Amino acid sequence: MRSLFLLALFLVLAFHHGEAAVTCNNVVGDLYPCLSYVMQGGNSPSTNCCSGVRTLNSQAQTTADRQSVCRCIKNAIGGASYSSSNLKNALSLPAKCGVNLPFSISPSTNCNR
Repeated sequence: MRSLFLLALFLVLAFHHGEAAVTCNNVVGDLYPCLSYVMQGGNSPSTNCCSGVRTLNSQAQTTADRQSVCRCIKNAIGGASYSSSNLKNALSLPAKCGVNLPFSISPSTNCNR
């Protein structure tokens, strides 16, 4: 489950611009189908995974939304460890799911931006 939160951290940091409307439950629900791809890799993520990535992208429209989700994920992953292949798989999700990100994503991203 911690890998799912790590995945969500990378994805949610890419979304743009209030009160946060996106909750941790939204993130988990949207990205849960991506867990097997992040953990095991493969040629491409599932249709359900990409649908969740696009849904989260459309929901996290405000800065408050993105900050709230980022903080939730950072708190959840705490001291979780992950392999470089898990990170590579997670970072490939936006492109493989057809979601354009205007900047790079990093595990060290500042949630206050």
